[in-house]
Amino acid sequence: MNNTVFFDSNVSDDVRRRQLYDGQLFVYGVRPSVLALTNFARSMIEDAFGGLDPRTAQRNMEVERYADILGRLKPAFIHHPESKRHLKAVLEDFGCDPEKTFFDVPRMRSSTSDNYLTTGIAFAWHAHRDTWYSAPLCQINWWLPIYDIESNNAMAFHPRYWTKPVKNSSSDYNYYVWNKMHRGESIAKMIKSDPRPLPRATEPMELDPQIRLICPVGGVLLFSAAQMHSSVPNTSGVTRFSIDFRTVHLDDATAKRGAPNIDSASTGTVMRDYLRCTDLSRMPEDVTALHDDGTEAGGELIYAPKTVGAKSRAS
Repeated sequence: MNNTVFFDSNVSDDVRRRQLYDGQLFVYGVRPSVLALTNFARSMIEDAFGGLDPRTAQRNMEVERYADILGRLKPAFIHHPESKRHLKAVLEDFGCDPEKTFFDVPRMRSSTSDNYLTTGIAFAWHAHRDTWYSAPLCQINWWLPIYDIESNNAMAFHPRYWTKPVKNSSSDYNYYVWNKMHRGESIAKMIKSDPRPLPRATEPMELDPQIRLICPVGGVLLFSAAQMHSSVPNTSGVTRFSIDFRTVHLDDATAKRGAPNIDSASTGTVMRDYLRCTDLSRMPEDVTALHDDGTEAGGELIYAPKTVGAKSRAS
């Protein structure tokens, strides 16, 4: 496969999506709309950690307290109306049609250094495709750093697996059961282990060669939900904070266009989570129905946190 990284490409969103579905990667430099989102996230992080530098706070507190801070901070960011407002501005800045572009709420992620906290609320992601987690093949992932990153606390892509299937446990994963059984405030209490049945490879993988894209704060990476990617083991000495969110285009969802599915057997769909840029309405039910597989009665179609705001710990 010919892997291409497009830097600051000025192609249309339609062309960009097609290239992403073909396994290519896009990286963009600083954009004011992205910088506004990261500045908003940074202000929430720094408020949450008080007078401590969030990137080095792990050196100065017990892991239980650290997890508790993240357990309050992350859902507060996810559900804050300003997060959605900034995200909509980002998508319009990148030429996405606001009438046809649907997004999932932005997630704040953290990757602590030297195995301080790698479970639960700060899970260190093994190599995976988002399609193993019931993402549609037309999903595009957007990823951006909140503070400067470097190669040893970044994210890695594993291009050999774009066309090479991997034996994995995604057949055990149903999104609706996951919503019902494995989300909520208990995640912040998973300090020493993470018993959740997260899909993963069930055979050895060769993670090299790998691609690590380093973009500045205010920049963003775009990739297909079918890309194999992982969190680089963080040995940088500082915590990495980042934001990711996902989009689908209505026309692609309707036509069932997207990346090839070579090894995902997950069931259910996250399609009901997406919100239209213009009015925050959900994906039309007739379009979602095209992606249903008969497991809709097995759990919760849409996850609804018990509380939203500073006291919520939902993930």
